[in-house]
Amino acid sequence: MEVMHDRVLLKKIEPEKKTASGFYIATVDESDKATVIKVGNGKLAEDGTRIPLTVKEGDIVIYNPNSTISVTLNREAFLVIKEDEIFAILDNPEQ
Repeated sequence: MEVMHDRVLLKKIEPEKKTASGFYIATVDESDKATVIKVGNGKLAEDGTRIPLTVKEGDIVIYNPNSTISVTLNREAFLVIKEDEIFAILDNPEQ
């Protein structure tokens, strides 16, 4: 599968709902985090050249959940988003 242009395929990171000791967490306030699965070949500039994307496969990112398209591939849920709607690449995914 190839992702087109300035689009990014994400796999949402579901927050842990259970502690290490086995207790379930009643409320979880977690940012919208996802793992970058695939990236497109870049945004097309007016002069016809490609502007490469900043994110790369394996990055953990925070994204705008209102700008995603949900897709299912091989019974797995993914999100497609334009790179412009990714707010940050996390240096430490535990943040």
